Amino acid sequence: MDVRRGARRLLSVPMLAGTLAALLTGCGIRATEVPTDFGPAPSRAHCSPAGPDVTTQASRGMPVQVFLLCGSSLVAVDRTVRVAEGATDTERRVLVAQGLLDELTEAPSPAETDAGYETDVRGGTAVTGPRRGDPEDTLRLSTPPSGIGSVALAQIVCTFSDSAAAEGDGSVILGGPGDQAPRRYKCTDDVRARPGSAEPPSSGVSGE
Repeated sequence: MDVRRGARRLLSVPMLAGTLAALLTGCGIRATEVPTDFGPAPSRAHCSPAGPDVTTQASRGMPVQVFLLCGSSLVAVDRTVRVAEGATDTERRVLVAQGLLDELTEAPSPAETDAGYETDVRGGTAVTGPRRGDPEDTLRLSTPPSGIGSVALAQIVCTFSDSAAAEGDGSVILGGPGDQAPRRYKCTDDVRARPGSAEPPSSGVSGE
């Protein structure tokens, strides 16, 4: 008697499973043993904000790029700066450098912030041209480079060296407001990859 009852109970399990599957199929629902809900897809890739429209960007000034911090490395993003027509080469370099520096001090856009971008460069620093005895492409900052944090200095060096503010050779000559001689700073792969621990290497330069 107990054996027959046990057999009926064992048979009832697959019968119920089959009935449930039939009901699901009849309702248009396909049974599955694999979970398919992985949540919504990410709306924006990390460190990859949507780029601005090139035509609109160009109408606002000269297209440039600045280096912002994203994660633990420096990544270039698009910006624009305005340069007065008729400026001399030295004036143009200074105007471009000041415009780039101003862009570096601005907070990233909401889209860039969502993508993980930030800046360590603080406001209040002005750019001037070379003094007597400096190389002609020297840029002097109102804050000595030695007084700027390593990440902020890396942002400035990499941004300037990759722009019309410098000679385009991956370096830039920077000086401070005092009498200390300017130095040539380089934006290397290590600086871009680890700005917090790899400071821009520098070397002395000779004047004209």
